[in-house]
Amino acid sequence: MRTPMTIADFLDRAELGFRGSPGVVDEPRQPAPPVPVASYGRFAERVRAWQAGLDALGVGEGERVAVVSHNSARLLELLFAVPMSGRICVPVNFRLKPEEVDYVVAQSGASVLLVDPELDDGLSEVKAPHRFVLGEQTETGLMRFGVEPRPWSQPDEDATATINYTSGTTARPKGVQLTHRNIWVNGMTFGLHTRVWEGDVYLHTLPMFHCNGWGMPYVMAGLGVKQVVLRKVDGAEILRRVDEHGVTLMCGAPAVWNMVLDAAATWEGEIPGRDRVRIVCAGAPPPTRTIQRVEEELGWEFTQLYGLTETSPLLTFNRTRPADAALPAEERARKLSRAGLPALGVQLKVSESGEVLARSNTVLDGYWDKPEETAEALEGGWFHTGDGGTLEPGDGHLTISDRKKDVIITGGENVSSIEVEDTIFSHPAVAEVAVIGVPHEKWGETIKALVVLAEGATADESDIIAHCKQHLAGYKAPTSVEFRESIPRTATGKIQKFKLRQPYWPGVERGVN
Repeated sequence: MRTPMTIADFLDRAELGFRGSPGVVDEPRQPAPPVPVASYGRFAERVRAWQAGLDALGVGEGERVAVVSHNSARLLELLFAVPMSGRICVPVNFRLKPEEVDYVVAQSGASVLLVDPELDDGLSEVKAPHRFVLGEQTETGLMRFGVEPRPWSQPDEDATATINYTSGTTARPKGVQLTHRNIWVNGMTFGLHTRVWEGDVYLHTLPMFHCNGWGMPYVMAGLGVKQVVLRKVDGAEILRRVDEHGVTLMCGAPAVWNMVLDAAATWEGEIPGRDRVRIVCAGAPPPTRTIQRVEEELGWEFTQLYGLTETSPLLTFNRTRPADAALPAEERARKLSRAGLPALGVQLKVSESGEVLARSNTVLDGYWDKPEETAEALEGGWFHTGDGGTLEPGDGHLTISDRKKDVIITGGENVSSIEVEDTIFSHPAVAEVAVIGVPHEKWGETIKALVVLAEGATADESDIIAHCKQHLAGYKAPTSVEFRESIPRTATGKIQKFKLRQPYWPGVERGVN
């Protein structure tokens, strides 16, 4: 027997087995009236009200519904409601500029645009055939409570469920088509590797627009896990909610955990969640010092994954193995800084050019309305990640060395900017760092470090360079250091190095030599 694996499976089980259990706790401080704490039974009723409202608008199966919102219970509901009815949800990065949001809405051909009230004024010129502000307007003007929505006429696991736009390394984002099958397999595999169970409490520290919150909302619902919504990331607020709600699991980029570590320094009393909380880190390779501090100062279990929007996102998972538990903390942290072992059902290999290639049921169906880019990304039956890496022959773990375009070639030698960044970050005066290649007449490229100093700390260019030369081969040390107040990142914690390089490569099409 074969039945289609769709997003509905997760909510159907939640409503059946956990109808009266706490389902979603909305952000209490937001411009729209928060959704009252909802059991999974009430959550499912609200999902059906969204679907009935879209029916009333005449939005058909396969049409796109775009949502631009901070984390909220309403966004969480729409991640279920839209694809479960055979439509396609387009969660949009709320940090994009209006013209960028307009591009996403237009390129996806969205029939409906739903906007967070805090973003409404700034996005007033972004239009769609139907446009609503989330909150009172959607509660009374769109949702149809007590009306049974029409069922999806022919549930299909290979149908596109969401279109998630990339935010990383190209000027124009591409719409990643994730199918119900992609999301289903990702959710189940993620739940297995993170050991999710009914007694967990999940805090949404990760933006839900980013790869559908990495797919965690689905598996959490399917296992009846209480989900607590955090609208905006704040280190002290994360600690407070871990304490208040008994949180056991969170996901986020390294920048999130650095914020928590900073807040913990002034937290009064015992750090909440010690020996209980599990965190999953991705978005950028974390420095070993950050990993060690999470485990020692917070007492939280650190795990890492590697993946991309195009892979739903899970490709690898890394947790300290029992055999490594007795290793010194620094050595355990070093091992955890690797991307990890391929997740169940994932095949990886490294091409002759050093690029990581992947095969999995979580790999995208294609880029929306971009057949040439799709063919290029899936050439040869493998997804081309664009990341450089190595697979360790001893234990099969993947280590990401760099985005291929971010490898710095100086004097014919390849230098991983990540390796240099990790070394610079180990300097006690450094809070943030980004390493880029800049043009050099003799060497082709030379290494430049952009550094943010920790509050109250002092260091100069010679200190940073000397520190690198002490720990790295001489050719890997930066030849110049520029001190900055901050380093811009995407909403998912990634540093867009193509933007950082631009000022140093005037009049040049590519930012490498």
